[in-house]
Amino acid sequence: MKAYQPICEELSNGTRLVYLKVPSQVAHLGFFFAAGSRHEAPHQIGLAHFLEHCLFKGTHKRKALHILSRIDSVGGELNAYTAKEEMCLYASFSKEHTQRAIDLLADISIHSTFPQKEIEKEKEVILDEINSYLDSPSDKIFDDYDAKLFKGHPLGQNILGTKESVSGFTQQDLQDYVQQYFTADNLVVSFVGNMTLPRLKSLLETALAEMPKTAVRPAPQPFNSTAPFNEIVKEANYQAHAVLGGLAPSYHQEERIAMSLLINILGGPALNSRLNLSVRERYGYAYSIEANYHTFADTGYWQIYFGSESKNINKTLTLIDKELDKLREKPLSLSQLTQAKRQFKGHLALGMDVNSGLMQGLGKSMLAFGQIDTIAEMHQAIDKITAEEIQALAQQYLRKEALSSLIFDVENLDKEA
Repeated sequence: MKAYQPICEELSNGTRLVYLKVPSQVAHLGFFFAAGSRHEAPHQIGLAHFLEHCLFKGTHKRKALHILSRIDSVGGELNAYTAKEEMCLYASFSKEHTQRAIDLLADISIHSTFPQKEIEKEKEVILDEINSYLDSPSDKIFDDYDAKLFKGHPLGQNILGTKESVSGFTQQDLQDYVQQYFTADNLVVSFVGNMTLPRLKSLLETALAEMPKTAVRPAPQPFNSTAPFNEIVKEANYQAHAVLGGLAPSYHQEERIAMSLLINILGGPALNSRLNLSVRERYGYAYSIEANYHTFADTGYWQIYFGSESKNINKTLTLIDKELDKLREKPLSLSQLTQAKRQFKGHLALGMDVNSGLMQGLGKSMLAFGQIDTIAEMHQAIDKITAEEIQALAQQYLRKEALSSLIFDVENLDKEA
C-alpha cells in the first residue's frame, strides 16, 4: 500500500492548499480559518460559533434551503465546527461533485448575507444549545475548568458564549467578523480525494477570486501563566465528575510529541493505559477515565477526566497521584518505552485511516504549523524520544504543586419517603 504524500501549495491570492490524492469515490473538502473563540473581544464571546451557524442561512445567490440542499441533494454532507483557534467549513461528497462543493463553500465564505430573520432563529437555536449544555455536568465541567485555568484570557471563554452575549449579536457583528477573518491569507483549504492537482487549483482560483486577500485584525492576546486552583462544587446530578491537570507545551514546542506520548501512556484511548488499568480494571472506582493533551499557539494543557460515585472521588484521586508519582520518579524501561511508541504510532495510523478525519488533520496541521509532517517524519520524531525525556516532562508538567482540579460533586437531594 502506497504511503500518503500530501502536497502543500499556495494559490495566487495567498490561500494555502493541502492536497492529497486518494483512489476513492468519495472526496472531502475543508475551509479552515484562523478564527475561533480566542479571537473574540470580551463583548463578542460566542460570536465565532454564532457565525458558524449563520453562514448557512443565505448568500447573495442562495437562500438557506438552497445551501443546505446543495450537497445533501447529491448524497453528500455539509457541516462546520468552531474551536478555540480555528473555524472549519467542510463537506464530504461523491468525487464528481467536487466543483459543486468548492463553489458552495466559497460562496458561503465570501457572500453570506446574514438575513435578520435567520439571525433571530439561530439565536433561539443556540440559546437552547446553551441550556442543554448547562444541564449536562459531564460537558459543563470541561468549560468551567478552562475558564479557571485561563482566567481572564480569551482561551478561557466558552465557545458557545453566554445567553446575554448571544442575545445581543447583530448582523453588523457578523459582517465585521467575516471582514476581519475570512480572508485569503487567513485560509487553509484541505482536500482529500480523486482529482488532479492542476484541476483542483483551477477550480479554487476561480471560486476564491472575489475573496479579500487580507485585512487588519488584532493580534491574539498572548497567554503567560495561571495560578493553580483546587475547587469542589456541588453541581453534579447522579454521578460526580472531576477534571485535573495543568499547563503543557504549545504546539510550536518540540516537546509536544514527547508530551503526547507521555499523556497517551498515562490515560490514552487504549484499555491498557495506566489510569484505566488501575482505576477501572483493578479497583472499579470509575467506569470512564481518560487523559488528554491540548495545544495552542503559545501554550497547552493536559487533563484527566473521570466520572464516579461521590464516595469514590478521593480513592480515585489517590490512585491518580500514585500513577503520576510513578511517571515522575521512575523512568520507563526499554520494553515499556518500545511498547508505548508502537502503540502511539498505531493510534496515529488509525486517525489517518478515515479520509474525512485525514482531511481535517491535514488542514489543522497546515493552519497551525504552516507545514505537513509525513508519517515517516512523525515516526522518526517518536523514535528519538528517550525514557529520560518522558520522565523530565513528567517532573516538569505533572508535578503536584502545578496541578489544578475541579470536582463536580453530587448535591444532597432531599429524598421523599
